[in-house]
This record gives sequence, structure tokens and C-alpha cells, in this order.
Amino acid sequence: MRYLTVAAMYVALIGPATAQDAAPISFQLTVDKAALAEPFSGRVFVTFTRNEQRPVLRSLNWNNPEQTFALDVKDWKPGTPMTLGSNVKAFPKAMADLAAGRYYVQAVIDRDLGGISAFSSPGNIYSKAKRIEFDPKKHEVVSLTLDQTVEPARFRETENVKLVDIPSKLLSDFFGKPMRMRAGVALPASYVNEPEKKYPVVYEITGFGGDHNAAHGATSRTTLDGTDVIWVVLDANCRLGHDVFADSANNGPVGTALVKEMIPYVEKTYRGIGKPSARLVTGHSSGGWSSLWLQVAYPDTFGGCWSTSPDPVDFRDFQRINIYEPGMNYFTDANGKIRELSRAGRRGTALTFQKFSAMDDQTGRGGQLTSFEAVFSPKGADGKPMKLWDRKTGAIDTAVAKAWEKYDIRLKLDREWKTLGPKLAGKLHVWCGDIDTYYLDGAVRLLKKQLADLGSDAVVEMFPGKNHGLVDRTLRTRMSREMAETLKKGT
Repeated sequence: MRYLTVAAMYVALIGPATAQDAAPISFQLTVDKAALAEPFSGRVFVTFTRNEQRPVLRSLNWNNPEQTFALDVKDWKPGTPMTLGSNVKAFPKAMADLAAGRYYVQAVIDRDLGGISAFSSPGNIYSKAKRIEFDPKKHEVVSLTLDQTVEPARFRETENVKLVDIPSKLLSDFFGKPMRMRAGVALPASYVNEPEKKYPVVYEITGFGGDHNAAHGATSRTTLDGTDVIWVVLDANCRLGHDVFADSANNGPVGTALVKEMIPYVEKTYRGIGKPSARLVTGHSSGGWSSLWLQVAYPDTFGGCWSTSPDPVDFRDFQRINIYEPGMNYFTDANGKIRELSRAGRRGTALTFQKFSAMDDQTGRGGQLTSFEAVFSPKGADGKPMKLWDRKTGAIDTAVAKAWEKYDIRLKLDREWKTLGPKLAGKLHVWCGDIDTYYLDGAVRLLKKQLADLGSDAVVEMFPGKNHGLVDRTLRTRMSREMAETLKKGT
């Protein structure tokens, strides 16, 4: 969407009355000068929810996205009213198609200061919720004052759970501004009483939307079948989504920063053993892809990987799409049928690539599909990640798909097996349900075949009847036992 100057908007909005009357509702927004001192350029949202208790959307519900209206503005001055009406971009429904009824509306400006969410990133400014009775047959003007600021979530430290929040020189140099890396560290019960003891360390990457706060739930994992470990939950969130700790043109050298800055700091500060054989990595979903990538990209750094339900590990089956095949379309299959993005059991759902793409486009940044582009795509002439697919037609750009090969894990293993094979012996464990909710099982099957053809001893296992959730108590116990056995061999 093109940026509009405030002056240009006023010309449009105070012209013929019919321009505003065409919209069943319009919003007069004002940013409080106490909340923001300088003019704002970026995306403005008005959100509709049924829940008065939710002060500001964290993100849109994937399966049932909340109604939003958005407009990109330039140099909007605090204290100067601005009207949003027929000029907005609406999702998932047009303004006139929104059902009548009671809603709670809010306005949000995305300052894009580094957080993952366009709605609830720290520093964003929003209005208090206002209850309205919406009638698409009547025109109404709703006034909203943006005077609230999203505060950073506070990490609660305990005796056994600690926060790591360090500056990253590598990322700061890349972006030309101060950048930091964060992690939550869960310490074993023996840590305090054995001050001379050093520990193996397990690094975990959560799935999309998770972060280092999950360390509070990881304290039970600090003893693996009798072996005490330090369990570190990494924060992979960035302004463009989940960085998956893969160095990229858009997210910067996040993998290198992890290996050269974060890991040495954690293991020096918290008495890690500091050897690759005493360092494991694991993760689920986007974190599953991350953990496998880290093990393959840095085979001398980690002593073993347990990847569960990973995002696509073979781009010939990117959730059933072969992105390399000429003429492939992201939205429809070869027969013109709309592509489903998820399923419930063996049946499809209403969630489609086309709808999900539109949702990501509405938020502007930080979405799951666009997060892939942020990692895998080159930076475009506009400074943004190059688009793999056309947002209107779904056509895949073969040149961009070619650039994605660098991050195709199956392809990387195939091309570099002579070097990687010996270094990865006994280290690869990939688990996936055979009816994964997001169709991730197809790529894992291809990886399994490729590794077998290469003569790898990797354990790539499909679990019958399991969906994306996959890891239950039984599998968690098995993982703990296998990790403990690997650590005992190495230490």
C-alpha cells in the first residue's frame, strides 16, 4: 500500500462527502502528544474484537482472524486528527460486509521497533477499547485517542530460572544500531549446592510466536534420565518473524551471533562444560527447523539434534508445494483447486495459503509465511525480502525460488555430504507425525529417503496418527533418555 501524506489524506477526505459516506463507519484518530512526540510514518490499524478484556491484539488468530482495517501513513503529527474510512485496507472482510453487532474497537500504530508483532510489540501505541454497536447500514464516526504504550514483558527471574540479555556486536554492526540477544536459562536443582560443577547444556528453540519465557516451563527438563543439564530457551523472534538462527540477508548473522556470542556467554556465565559433545540442540515446528539447521550448518558446535515437526526441510515439498517446479502456484494446485494450509486429522480445513497470505499482507510484517521470505529470500531493491509468490495471483518467482536453495536442508546435505557426513554421524534425530497439521510430513519423508540413500545413520521417524502436536509425555521421556545417553558418551 502506498504511503499517503496527512495533507493528501485531508484533500481526499474533506472533498465530496460521498467519499466518506460510502463507508458504513469511519474512525477519527488522534495520537496523544504525551505518548508520542515526533511525527509517525508507518502502518495504522483499527481492530475489531468481541473481547473487551483483551487490551490489544497480540497477533491475529490464524483460524479465525479478527477484523482489522489498516492504512500506511507518512508524517502524521501527534495531536492532529486523522480520519480512516473508505481509504483503509480491510481484512478478512470488507467494511460493508462486516456483520452487525457489538464490538470493541481499538486503534494501534506499529512503530516497528524490533518486536515480532505489528500489534503488540513494545513501544507500539494504542487506544483504550471502545464498545460500539456496529450497523453496516448506518454511517457512524468513532473517535479514538491513542494514548497507551505497549510495555515490554517482564521476565520473572527465580533461583533456578535466569534471564540472559546481551548486546550483539555482530548484529549491531549488520543493522547499524544497537541489537541484543536474549535467552531464558533453566538451572538444575544441584546448581546452587555444587558451585564447582560444570554442566552439559541443551539449547531449545520454540515454535513460531514462542520465546525465551518458555524457560519457566523447562525446569523439569534439567534432569535427563539422571543427568543434570542446563536447559536454555533461545528467543528467535525478530521484527520480521522467527529468525530460525539462520544467517540471512534480511535478519542478519543470527546463527553466527548465536554460536560466537550467545553460547560462549551462557556457558562461561553458568558453568557449561563448553565442549561440542556436551552441547545439544532441540526445537519444535519453526524451532524444529532451527535446531536441524544449526546442527547441519554448525556440525562442529553441537553434539546432537532432536528436531520435532520441523518446518519444511525439503523445498520440493514446501507444505505440498514444489517451489522449484516451473509454473507452480502458491495458491492453487495443478487442477486449479485452492491449496489448503492445514488439516484436522486427515481432513482439510478452511485455512488456505491464499487467506494466510492475505493475513500476513494485512499485518505488514512478522507473519509466518512472510517470515520464511525474511530468512530465505535475498533483500530486494526496496530493502525488503524478495517475494517468493505474487500476492494477487500466487505465481511463484522461479529466480527467488532458486535463491532459496541455500536454505534447503535436504539439498545442503546432498551437496555437502562428503564433508558433513562424518561430522553428523550419530547426531541427527528428526521426528514428525504422519498427518502433520500443516502438511510438514511430506518434506520429512523426502529427507528420510535422502539420508538413507546417502548412507546416513540419522534417525528420521514418522509417527502414525500423530499431528503437529506430536511430542507427548512418552516421546518427551524417550528424548530425555536419548539425550542423556548421548551426553554420557561424549562427557
